[in-house]
Amino acid sequence: MYEPIRTKSVHSTMAGNPTDFPHRSREEELDIQLAGHLAALLAVTDELRAAAPSQDLDIAAERLAGQVARLREGRKPARASASGGQSKLAALHERAHALAGRALVVAASRADTAAAILAAERMDAHAAAQAEPQELTGVG
Repeated sequence: MYEPIRTKSVHSTMAGNPTDFPHRSREEELDIQLAGHLAALLAVTDELRAAAPSQDLDIAAERLAGQVARLREGRKPARASASGGQSKLAALHERAHALAGRALVVAASRADTAAAILAAERMDAHAAAQAEPQELTGVG
């Protein structure tokens, strides 16, 4: 049904010797992926802090920054600056919830308990924020 591959792989012939290019272990790849998810969650958390400041978000942002720095061998993550203006809080909470879920999956697969607990806590917090009734503003 399928035609067999007749040529050698481009990936193995371009590098010549397979040791000519760096390889990362599965754990290194998961660290990179987890740091990326947590950094994205930190960026959304910073946006939420600018739109609706709270002590819970301040603490979460510091914990997220600490986890990202740990995974990136001490390099601190870039932080979002206050954007000013009122953002759509529901959309930000939804995005943060999804990012925390992705981080939880990766943290669980690499058995990183601290990151998994933090991601699960953030998922719960953003789910609770989405469930709260939002204020309706009249057009005047």
